[in-house]
Parts: sequence; structure tokens; C-alpha cells
Amino acid sequence: MLIVNFFLTWVIAAASLLITAYIVPGFKFDSFGTAAIAALILGLVNAFVRPIVFIFTLPITIVTLGLFLFVINAFMLWFVGVLTPGFIVNGFIPALLASIVLTIVSTVLGLFVRNVT
Repeated sequence: MLIVNFFLTWVIAAASLLITAYIVPGFKFDSFGTAAIAALILGLVNAFVRPIVFIFTLPITIVTLGLFLFVINAFMLWFVGVLTPGFIVNGFIPALLASIVLTIVSTVLGLFVRNVT
């Protein structure tokens, strides 16, 4: 069951990235395989790098009432774009827009899949 949940979460993340790439200009993937690899790398970056960045930026996150988290997410996406061949993020603004759209798309897909299963 744990493996199925991991696989389902991974596929949802990859699909969310592809849908986001379709919506946000300057945010592109070569293929679904590239999106799947980017989803895996994004998961690892969110697990290990993002908590460290979050702790260092906690004061500004509190002052902005959490809105700075979108900036952190944008930098994480941009970083994954640098690490993943075939995943192109053309600057900070596309990364910021993509972080907002990705949050919405992954939430909607996650709710839809949880209601179906």
C-alpha cells in the first residue's frame, strides 16, 4: 500500500508539473519522463533543502504572513530546473507564477484522486 501511495503521489506531481507547464509561459518540459524525473528531484529538494531555507527565511515569512513561501517555492522550482536536463525555467517570474499555479493544480488533482480511490 505504501508503494502504491508513493507511486500515485509521484504521478500526480509529474502531471501537475506538466499541466503547470501548459499554463505558465517560460516553464517547459521535453517529455513526461522529464516531468517524472523533475517531480522526483523536486520531492527530494522539498524534503532536504526547503526546510533549511525555510528556517533561515522564517522572519520574512512571518512578516509577509506566509506569502514569502511562494518565493521559496519559486526558488526550489528554479533550482530543480537547473538540476534536471529537459526542464526549462526561464527566470524568476515564470518560476513564481509556476509555484502558484502548481500549488493550485496539485491540490485539485490530489483532491480528485483521493475522492476517486
